[in-house]
Amino acid sequence: MWRLGFFFHEMGYGLLSIFLPLYVIAIGGSLFEIGVMMSVALLLSIPTSFLWGYLCDRGKRYKRYILLSFLASTVLLYLFTFTSSVLLLILLYSVMSILHVAHEAPKNVLIAELYSRQDWEKSFAFYEGFTEVGWLIGLLLGFVLSTLMFDSATTLFLCAGLNLVAFMLSLVLVRDPAMVFERGLVSIEKSVDFASRGIFIASSMIDGVSVTTTKLKRDNVNAFCGGLILFSLATSILFTPMPIFVSNIVKTAALPAGLVFAVFVLNSGGGVLGYALARRRSEQSMTKSSTSRLVFLRGIFAFLLILAMQLSALASVGLATAVLIVFGFLNALFLVNTLSLSMEVIPAGKSGLFNVLIGVGGAGGSFLGPLIAQSFGFLTVFIMAGVVFLLAYVAFKIF
Repeated sequence: MWRLGFFFHEMGYGLLSIFLPLYVIAIGGSLFEIGVMMSVALLLSIPTSFLWGYLCDRGKRYKRYILLSFLASTVLLYLFTFTSSVLLLILLYSVMSILHVAHEAPKNVLIAELYSRQDWEKSFAFYEGFTEVGWLIGLLLGFVLSTLMFDSATTLFLCAGLNLVAFMLSLVLVRDPAMVFERGLVSIEKSVDFASRGIFIASSMIDGVSVTTTKLKRDNVNAFCGGLILFSLATSILFTPMPIFVSNIVKTAALPAGLVFAVFVLNSGGGVLGYALARRRSEQSMTKSSTSRLVFLRGIFAFLLILAMQLSALASVGLATAVLIVFGFLNALFLVNTLSLSMEVIPAGKSGLFNVLIGVGGAGGSFLGPLIAQSFGFLTVFIMAGVVFLLAYVAFKIF
């Protein structure tokens, strides 16, 4: 039940995710200004992601940071309704991003500490799938509001109201764990396992026994971190200007403007299916071997978007929608895998590092994606994203 507040929070941000870029264009902004807004916000959130993770782990208190995140989002989204200035909107969004990430590290730690290691994948998959349904409903709300021609202020009021509901529910339902030890136990288990394998190999070699089937290798944490940054970079290059690309091809096909939200509803639906599959397969524990394959497939489908630009208007909308559904599905599996792995490889006290790494890549991609789209066109965006996905694939293979 403690996840219910996060459901409404994601509903509000699902609605905001597509509405905000379109709103910036509507009030006279450009793709470049969208990129500046997203990248500045992410850059400012990077050090605070680490700070929130450090503070919650140090004090062993997590609820207060979740409440701070949801309340701050409520207040700042309400303030959005009083401005039509792109510059002021960028400022408010940047402040909101700093406070918004306060719930990310505490949420990850709560899942890791409330469940045993063998249940992490299942628990992360359930949380992400549950909140993805909220995100999907938020997109559906955007579709309905757009179709019924509601004004921008009404949409922003709804986003703020959903975050207020998230705050109130979390105030009642979220509880800090009585004891925090599960991640420490996992770290000890990994060290003991590594030492055990080392002793086995050494004794086997002394006895003249072949050990070719036994590997003594620690996780390459640097490669894991590099892979996360590259994956986030590629994703942001692709998705930051994506609402504008979808809006353009929908207009070219002479379809209703509300269809933009419908396309991203289907993208989110793919994510829900991915989380459902991840939860079913959680006991197989194939996270390391599957992560690199998921990233490789993302790269291939990024290149497929190039084909969408060569087709007729309706066919272009159809192919882009299909690719986005697959993207949602693959991203769900990837996120569950890497969240579980991060709780293993990132030590206690640094739980915010996962969001820092995602933020570093996201900040760069959020700036580059719209800039490349405006300067060179979406063809270059898709090529660049595909190449960076393949580089991320190499990093995860090394890991």
